[in-house]
Parts: sequence; C-alpha cells; structure tokens
Amino acid sequence: MITLIDFYADWCPPCQMMGPVLEEVERELNGEIEFRKVNVDEERDLAQKFMVMGIPTFVIMKDGQELDRRSGAIPKEEFKKWIKGYLERE
Repeated sequence: MITLIDFYADWCPPCQMMGPVLEEVERELNGEIEFRKVNVDEERDLAQKFMVMGIPTFVIMKDGQELDRRSGAIPKEEFKKWIKGYLERE
C-alpha cells in the first residue's frame, strides 16, 4: 500500500492551510492510501532522517522506499491528482 507522510508544524500557516485539504483527500480516497502525520517539532529525528528542509513536506512511500515528495501548500485538485498518479501505478 502507498503511504503519504505529511511533515508539518502546528505554528506553520501553509501547514494549517493544508490540514483541511488532507482531510478531504483522505476521505475521498477512502482507504486507497495510508495517511501519516509527523509533527517536525515533536519528531525531529524522523524529520532529519527524511531530510525535510521545509514544511509542509509530503512524502509518498511504498514498501519503505520514497517514491516522490512535494513541499508547500498545494491546491486540492493538484494534490489529489499527484497522489492518484501513484495509485494508478499499483
């Protein structure tokens, strides 16, 4: 299964903008992809392991391998299209 990791911080305005987008996309994809959130302030080691340089950063993973990543606020339809592109490869 494909996993999307959202690296974010509570104080980050673009992260706050993406919160509702993530919730909507997660609902719409309904179990097709696993969503995980990582607060970079609480999980610094994990953010460093993934070499997160800015937030929000979204990482698409499969079988422990990174397939792609995007950073910054992304419009909902573009974000959903990006994710679905990896689901279609399944």
